Amino acid sequence: MNTVSRDASNYSYVNARVRSRWAALLGPEEYDDLMRMGPSEIARFLGESEYEPEIDALGSRYSGVDLVEYALNANLARHFRDLLDWSQGTLYDLISRYLRRFDAWNVKTAIRGVYSGADADTIDADFVRAGEFDDAILSRLTECTTVQEVVETLSETVFGDALADAFDDFEESGALVPLENAVDRTFYETLLRGLNAATGSGTREFVKFLQAEVDFRNVRNAFRLARSGADIDPGEYYIEGGRLFEANELASLVENVDELVARLRESRYGDELEDALERLETTETLIGFEHALDQALLAYSDHLSHLFPLSVCPALAYVLAKQREVDNVRAIARGREVGLSQDEIEAELVLL
Repeated sequence: MNTVSRDASNYSYVNARVRSRWAALLGPEEYDDLMRMGPSEIARFLGESEYEPEIDALGSRYSGVDLVEYALNANLARHFRDLLDWSQGTLYDLISRYLRRFDAWNVKTAIRGVYSGADADTIDADFVRAGEFDDAILSRLTECTTVQEVVETLSETVFGDALADAFDDFEESGALVPLENAVDRTFYETLLRGLNAATGSGTREFVKFLQAEVDFRNVRNAFRLARSGADIDPGEYYIEGGRLFEANELASLVENVDELVARLRESRYGDELEDALERLETTETLIGFEHALDQALLAYSDHLSHLFPLSVCPALAYVLAKQREVDNVRAIARGREVGLSQDEIEAELVLL
């Protein structure tokens, strides 16, 4: 990218627009209201909020949870297209790179959907059209009937080689973890490749943000491996690019959870991770810990957005927060549809 393009970055303008979008995110009181509603009431609630354009556009074709699902993802895509429309220069390039996370999301959605026997419409409803994959490839993914077909369909994409390499492990174990981890590793390592040494406008802050995401992903994988007790090489699940620990440290930390917890408490993320680590010590499953870990990442991304206000960080923090809002509303709608209690639904939510 040339110098003129880099100088064209309009951080102040974009981040002012982002602040107004932050103000429209749902708050605790609105989540409390949603948890007392049925799926149709949730759809009506969304139709009276900033989700109105999507509810109006889709209301004649869908209802209940289906309407909520499609409207949430369409709204997410609209907001992220707006981010790109507002942005110029290097800022545009960095945001567009980051939004490729939704290509990774869609790959994992297709794999999980086919693996669980979901129909094409159900898989399509979970796609977020905010990355680089066009409708043609997403349509082909919904037509797949086996995981192998999904892997073959993606052979010419950036995920192709990694998925092909992980497929044998999937067939041997019957678990999706090798494939999903291959997708995550490919996304982050491709994104960070060549950026760590860059010092251009906005790039350093972008790298800091991504390094934090990689660190949190590695923490999640480390505890999953430690709790699994399986004879698995932790290095196979390590994602390059973070700053918290190296691949050769991971094996010893997985074998000594107390040492791993101590390392995290003393790390740059210690304050944000305090609640997550307390949950880890008081619960038998990792679900609560992983939700707290997601919450900690939101808090740390928000911290970076305030530390670097004239950078890409506020926009990226908004992407995470908006995606989490959509995940929360989806969890509420699905929970209400199947009759979960308010406490059960609340346990699935991640709030900043």
